[in-house]
Amino acid sequence: MSGYILPYQGVMPTIAIDAFIAPNATVIGNVTIGSQSSVWFNTVIRGDVMSISIGERTNLQDGTIVHVTGGMFDTVIGSDVLIGHRAIVHGATLEDGCFVGMGATILDGAVIETGAMVAAGAMVTPGKRVKRGELWAGSPAKFFRKIDETEFQEFADGTEGYRELGQNYKKTLQEMSDLP
Repeated sequence: MSGYILPYQGVMPTIAIDAFIAPNATVIGNVTIGSQSSVWFNTVIRGDVMSISIGERTNLQDGTIVHVTGGMFDTVIGSDVLIGHRAIVHGATLEDGCFVGMGATILDGAVIETGAMVAAGAMVTPGKRVKRGELWAGSPAKFFRKIDETEFQEFADGTEGYRELGQNYKKTLQEMSDLP
C-alpha cells in the first residue's frame, strides 16, 4: 500500500490489498476502499466526522476531494464509478456505475444514480437526485439531456481502463520497492 494512510481518533482506513493508492494520496479515518479501486495523485479522502465507503473498481482521479457532513451525511461511492480529476464529493451518494466529470462538485445529500452522469465543472446542489440515464450540467446543475447506449458503454470502458491502469501502477510501485 502507498499514500498517506492516517488514523483519526484511533480509526484506521480499511483498504483492499489490491487497491491502488498513489504515493501522495491521503486517506484518513473511517474510510473503506474496495478491491481494485484506484485513488490517484493528490487525492484526499477524509473520513473524520462521518464514514466514507468506496466500492470495487472505482477510481478517484487526480486531485479529487471526498469528505462528509458531520452528524448528517456519510459519503457512499459505489462500485465501477468513474470520478474525474479535481472533483469534489461531499456528503453525497454515488451509486454503482455512475460518472462524475472533471471539476464537478456533488454536495450534501445529493444522489447520483446508477447510469447517470454529471458533466465536467457541474455543481449538483444539496439534496438533488440525478436519475439513471440523465446527464446534468451547469452550476447549479440541471437536467441537460438523456444519455445514449454508446455513452453507457464508454462508462464501462473507462472504468475498466482505470482499473487496469491502477493495477499497473500498483505493480510498478511494488517492483520499485523490491530494488536494493
